[in-house]
Amino acid sequence: MARDLTPADAPALTDLYGDYEWWADRDVEEVRRALSGTEVAVGIEEGDELVAAARVLTDGVYYANVFDVIVASERRGEGFGRTLLETLVDHPDLAEVVGLSLLCRRGLVPYYESVGFECFDPEIEVPEGESEELVRMTYRREG
Repeated sequence: MARDLTPADAPALTDLYGDYEWWADRDVEEVRRALSGTEVAVGIEEGDELVAAARVLTDGVYYANVFDVIVASERRGEGFGRTLLETLVDHPDLAEVVGLSLLCRRGLVPYYESVGFECFDPEIEVPEGESEELVRMTYRREG
């Protein structure tokens, strides 16, 4: 069953993150704060177990970025990821947003394509009448 997640779901989501080494350092209070600041967070439950989740940060009009897509390691291949992404794409709070975007590992591109995502063409038309390649950049604080 798909449902919106709230900060009260932080313990279950933290446990789910613990399945994967790169998220194993997340603690319940940080996850609670992250959920508090997330416009759309969706989880898939089987019984009372959280088996998949994702978060979306959006301005509600132009941009929506999908983060932290996760399926319990022992439940992969059972369709929970597809259900999760279909729920996100159809979420009423994202209905007016022009497009969803996400970053993924190269090996997951075919999976995301199978649920309707497309690789982003990094070249765009610019107002001066030419085209330029876009560059994804991040700023990481020293911590």
